[in-house]
Amino acid sequence: MVDRPSGRNQAVTTIVSTSASPTRFRGLADGAAAILATALFIGFHLASGLSLLSDGRGDNDSLLRLVEVRDLLAGQGWFDLTQYRMGLDGGFVMHWSRLVDAPIAAIVLAASAVTGSQATGELVALVLWPLLLAFAALFLIIRLARLFAGEMAVLPAIVVGSAALYFVATFAPGAIDHHNIQLVLVLATVLLLAEAERDSWRAVAAGALCAVMLAIGMESAPYVAVAGLWSAGLFLIRGERVGPMAFGAGFAAAAALCFAATVPASRWNDAACDAFSLPQLSLAMVGGLGLAFAAAIGGRSIWRRAPAVALVGIVAGMVLHGFFPQCLADPYAGVDARLRTYWLNSIIEALPIWTILASRPTMLFAYYVTPLLAIVCLDVNMRRHGVRRIALLLGLFLLAAFLVSLWQVRGSMFAIPLAVVPLAGWIAGARAAAAAAAGSNGAVLRMAVAWLVSINTIWAGGANYVAEALAAPRPAGSVASGDCYAEADYAQLAAMPPAAVLAISNLGAPILRFTGHRVFAGPYHRNIAGNTFALDAFMGTPDSAAALLRGQNVTLIAHCRGNPESLALADWAPAGLMAGLVAGKVPDWLEPVAGGADLQLYRVKPAP
Repeated sequence: MVDRPSGRNQAVTTIVSTSASPTRFRGLADGAAAILATALFIGFHLASGLSLLSDGRGDNDSLLRLVEVRDLLAGQGWFDLTQYRMGLDGGFVMHWSRLVDAPIAAIVLAASAVTGSQATGELVALVLWPLLLAFAALFLIIRLARLFAGEMAVLPAIVVGSAALYFVATFAPGAIDHHNIQLVLVLATVLLLAEAERDSWRAVAAGALCAVMLAIGMESAPYVAVAGLWSAGLFLIRGERVGPMAFGAGFAAAAALCFAATVPASRWNDAACDAFSLPQLSLAMVGGLGLAFAAAIGGRSIWRRAPAVALVGIVAGMVLHGFFPQCLADPYAGVDARLRTYWLNSIIEALPIWTILASRPTMLFAYYVTPLLAIVCLDVNMRRHGVRRIALLLGLFLLAAFLVSLWQVRGSMFAIPLAVVPLAGWIAGARAAAAAAAGSNGAVLRMAVAWLVSINTIWAGGANYVAEALAAPRPAGSVASGDCYAEADYAQLAAMPPAAVLAISNLGAPILRFTGHRVFAGPYHRNIAGNTFALDAFMGTPDSAAALLRGQNVTLIAHCRGNPESLALADWAPAGLMAGLVAGKVPDWLEPVAGGADLQLYRVKPAP
């Protein structure tokens, strides 16, 4: 797979082939470029404020992650992922991984030891952890851009990459959920696989990172699959043996280690489709060891290699279908039908593109344009220069992320950063063409257009402007109200003795983060009983809600009339408790408690 230069693209191809050659200073130069990119990224956040540190802004996962870290530091067991303060009595078991809790907890411990304050330690972790990951992501993007299009692609990777990470928001100070580290691992896997032809240890590391990705969360399963298929394809089509064998061995070995490190022996036989457990380990062992064994025995002809690869796939399929058929179903198959209607279908990041097209068409520009442009750029690049290893690898990962984003918009959190690399290559080509055609206004204009359309925040800003312009005006006389995500909203609630609090699911994580109370609802698919209870209470009549709340010993109701979830529940059940609270009609079994401007508190009176 080599470049095939032709005609007017000779200058661009020369840059690609010469500047991509290894030098002993490349790593240092890319590190310096990543520091510059991170500084630019921090500048974006400083310009817009660091509000996420004191205002959750709906980032429930980051809020609950800190709660989980606090619980771990307070003595909750490593293998005990129960969230005891959410749901009905006894709580429920979260599907997250301690592999993310551990480094955050380590930062909190270290910073607390130095400062003498756990609050300060938490603040340090909230800032340092996402910024370290942002640096890593930008470093990997720059390395990939240089490998793909040479030195001229570094500056575009810095600018476009910083803007992309700012838009996806998973690296903002305060964002400590698992999506940011998953993206870093995906980028690292792409780079390692691209360079594995020169060093088999890179293939081992790529396989190990895929296992870690899978152990952290199932969102990364499509990218693990792409990496596995890529390695299998190298063996099947090109006859490469060392790299695929190393990848398979690294994947299987790391999967076994992750399983032992995150799953207690008492649950080794349990099958969970939404978290790393026996099904995922079984497939990793079959796929990883099977690929390693197939590559080890080799075969000079593709007709001899094909049966070995096919056998690995057949055995993996038999294991999945025969022992874990439930994992072939919808990931949210176990969610109550009412929760699917009134909660899951309202989560924006879980919406498919056809729903976005019908209800929020301006979002298409913010989430889909730059990945689609990048796919086009890769296609043009391969047509002009031949199918290079790095281009094909990038294309497969980007296409997988784009397809996931069509099913659930959250896939764009991977697609947009991956798109930076081919877009940086496009800008590099435009820069080279403008330099070669000095004085040509057309070349300069084409370069300017390439810059502008490659920066995702420009599309997002335009989409937001159009959405606000098309939004229906607020009715005359209506009172603006906040959505109750800021820490200040919970000052009065935090001062009260710990109690059972009924609130909408959007407020579950903030209440746990900012107070010592227990809640029932939270936006997590395993919390079926707690979410159903809250839904029944808020959508039921005031009389039926009173009986439900007293039956669960609910002491307080925290009501935020400006939160979108409150308004939606009021629309869905006009005769329900929530509709009455939104309208200011408080039933006589509730006693108002002085609250903030946006968050109203009510005490449940004892039964007469």
